[in-house]
Amino acid sequence: MLIGKPSNIRSSEITDEEVYRNRRQFLKAGSLALAATAASTFLPGCVTNAAESEQTAPAAKGPYDTTETPTPYQAITTYNNYYEFGAEYSLPAKNSKNFKTSPWTIAVSGMVKKPAEYAIEDLLKGLTAEDRIYRMRCVEGWSMVIPWRGIPLASIIKKLEPTPSAKFVEFKTILAPDQMPEQKTNLLPWPYTEGLRLDEAMNPLALFATGIYGQTILNQNGAPIRLVAPWKYGFKGVKSIVTMRFTDIMPKNTWAVATPSEYGFYANVNPNVDHPRWTQKTERPIGQRLTLTQIAKGEVPLKKTLMFNGYADQVASMYAGMDLTKLF
Repeated sequence: MLIGKPSNIRSSEITDEEVYRNRRQFLKAGSLALAATAASTFLPGCVTNAAESEQTAPAAKGPYDTTETPTPYQAITTYNNYYEFGAEYSLPAKNSKNFKTSPWTIAVSGMVKKPAEYAIEDLLKGLTAEDRIYRMRCVEGWSMVIPWRGIPLASIIKKLEPTPSAKFVEFKTILAPDQMPEQKTNLLPWPYTEGLRLDEAMNPLALFATGIYGQTILNQNGAPIRLVAPWKYGFKGVKSIVTMRFTDIMPKNTWAVATPSEYGFYANVNPNVDHPRWTQKTERPIGQRLTLTQIAKGEVPLKKTLMFNGYADQVASMYAGMDLTKLF
C-alpha cells in the first residue's frame, strides 16, 4: 500500500511500471539474459520447478478452501508487504531474520470479561488449529493463494467473552524500533493498527494465522501470529499482534489515518471501486508459471478480481444495505 508521496513510492513498483510500458527498451538493457536464467531463479510473477518442490501444500478439503493452485512457498516467503521491515517487497525477508518472537504475549483489554496479558500459548490453549487455503488480494494489484494454518478468530473471541456493548476489536503490531528498522522513520504512524467489526471478526473465514504450508509462520509473514481476513485487501492483515482491544467505537486503522482519501476502514475487495491511482478490476498472481517467451516480452497475465475476493457467499450478508462505494 503506497503513501501518496513520491519519496515513499516503492522502487519495485516503479520498475514494474517501466518494464510494462517500455519492455522493448528493457530487453535491450538485458532482460533477455534474465529470462534465460528463469529456469533457476525466482522472479515476481514466475516460478521454477525447484521453487515448487521446496514445500508441499495441503490438499484443499475444507468448506472455505479455494481449489486454486497455491502460490509457491518461495514466493510467499520472499515477496512480502511488511513495512516495519522495509518498503520494498524483498526487504522483509532480509530484515526480519533476527526478529524475536518468543516469548510472546498479547494484551487483551476493553469491553471483554477476561482482560489480561496472555502468553500466546495460553491464549491459544485448548483451541484447534485448522489448515485453510485462501485467496489473498493486495490493494496494489497482486494476489497470492496461501495455505495458512491458524485458529479461527471466533474461537479466541468466544474464549475472551466480549461484553454485549462491544462492537469492534482493534489489533496492534508490536512497537520494536530496535528490531524493526522502518519504525525509526515516519513512513507510517506506528504502531500498525487495524480493526474489524465484531461480526466480521466472528465470521468463520477470519483467522489468527500461526503457520504457512503446514509449518510455523516465518517472521516476514507476520510471526508469531497475524490476522487473515481473505475477503479484504491485504493491508487489513495486521502482523505480529500484541494487543486486542474490544470497543464500541470504530478503530482508526493505520492506512486510513495515513491516507484517508485512498484507504478506508472496511477494505473489502471490490473491483467496482478503483484505487485513486490504479484499477482494482484485475490482479497479477504472484508465483505463476510463465514461459520464457512471456518473460522476454514482458507479458504478465492478469486475472479478473472477484467481489469480496470470491468469498461473497460467506460474507456479503454482513454488508447488506451498505454503500460499498463510500464505505470502502
